[in-house]
Amino acid sequence: MVVGATAVVSHARRTNGKNASSWLRELLERKKPKLAAVALANKIARIAWKLMVSGEHYKRLLQQPGAAAV
Repeated sequence: MVVGATAVVSHARRTNGKNASSWLRELLERKKPKLAAVALANKIARIAWKLMVSGEHYKRLLQQPGAAAV
């Protein structure tokens, strides 16, 4: 998961965060890219675990001000 998250972080940095979530953009402003990639991988893993345990389907919430999105 970290490899995939690293690719997302790398893309976000190349495009100046144009397609990245506000959560990731703000994280990249505060933290180093490698640390941001690990944090993103952790977030993805927690979402995946919740979906596997509950059997629910992923429902992306529309991004609201102050909301944390992947």
